[in-house]
Amino acid sequence: MKTAGLAALMALAALPALAQDAPVEATEAVATAVPTDVAFILNTLLFLIGGFLVFWMAAGFAMLEAGLVRSKNVAMQCLKNIALFSFACTMYYLIGYNLMYPLGNWSIGSDETGGYLGAFGVAILEAVGVGADGVDDYSYASTGSDFFFQVMFCATTASIVSGALAERIRLWPFLIFTLILTALIYPIQASWKWGGGFLDAAGFLDFAGSTVVHSVGGWAALAGALILGPRLGKYVNGRVVAFPGSNLTLATLGTFILWLGWFGFNGASQLAMGTISDAADISRVFANTNSAAAGGAIAALILTQLMYKKADLTMVLNGALAGLVSITAEPLTPTLGGALLIGAVGGVLVVLVVPLLDRMKIDDVVGAIPVHLVCGIWGTLAVVLSNPDATLGAQLLGIVVVGVFVFVVSAVVWLILKATMGLRASAEDEMMGLDKAELGLEAYPEFTKL
Repeated sequence: MKTAGLAALMALAALPALAQDAPVEATEAVATAVPTDVAFILNTLLFLIGGFLVFWMAAGFAMLEAGLVRSKNVAMQCLKNIALFSFACTMYYLIGYNLMYPLGNWSIGSDETGGYLGAFGVAILEAVGVGADGVDDYSYASTGSDFFFQVMFCATTASIVSGALAERIRLWPFLIFTLILTALIYPIQASWKWGGGFLDAAGFLDFAGSTVVHSVGGWAALAGALILGPRLGKYVNGRVVAFPGSNLTLATLGTFILWLGWFGFNGASQLAMGTISDAADISRVFANTNSAAAGGAIAALILTQLMYKKADLTMVLNGALAGLVSITAEPLTPTLGGALLIGAVGGVLVVLVVPLLDRMKIDDVVGAIPVHLVCGIWGTLAVVLSNPDATLGAQLLGIVVVGVFVFVVSAVVWLILKATMGLRASAEDEMMGLDKAELGLEAYPEFTKL
């Protein structure tokens, strides 16, 4: 396959010379013979590059969470992030991929009747050394590249839940929830849109997952936060007690890593790079994604200065992420200015919703619910502002259907885990810190009081 790909690229490079020196008939023959190979190679490359950029977001989530929790819980957050990523990849291979992309083999209903639950089975890659005549879809891309790209989105959804419930949830109940989220909850709802299900048929649009990925993580986190309850000492006599994070340098690094990874998240969701049009559109997606992140950060910076008389770094970090989530549902059709404004609204929402959650005594350690849920909803609605194919009714349908499904099923799973094995660390363990209580180690042992 590597040899064939190299030959195809060499043939493509030779086209200008052929156009000058060869008869018209020969030039046309080469022009029609080369592009399918080249499109397959470029589409596959797009998925692979996009996939490893989205993988890098896992490091961003880990660093962001490690920086925003207290030092006594940093090792736990790092462990949760590498464990959830590993479990997500495994469960998506075993169950999730075929549930999300049933490819016509639907277990309940059918494509025509709006069925949504695909056949159970493990993901299967193409054979070693396969040629053009043996790949699953010669007109598109390799199955391995598609699986690699999509499994990263599944793992991202689980990462969102981790930060919101930090500092008081026990390790194994959280990981068991991750197994169910990545094997069943995420793939089933994603199949309704990206697997050709009923939301796709209804005209619901979500380019890269403001709803399908980000709000799903937000709904699951909200259900968990309500059932788990706030951290000890967070709300005392009607007052919100601030718990400063351990390392804002790490949190800032994590945000920049996420910002970088988002170019793969949104850019590769163009799903093709084999034409001039696709390449130009991917460039546009990159630029709009960047513009929205900047808009979110600037809006949060200005608003916190106005509201609190001091700029708030953590709000600005979440403002940038809010802008990224907000543009994810439609990063292609807005202008650069439109993307900037869509992201800015996301930054404003985060600054307003964080204290609102505190007033409701919903403890979200890293701001995942405002960023991923609230801005995921906003971004999904904002599609109608720039995409003429979007309708408000279809966008609302997708938001409501996915939200109800994910919140209800997540709440049921959280409640079962709470009743059977317990979700929450003991008060003594929470005060000590989950690093020592559950892991027997500390992220910063040199700062331990003797």
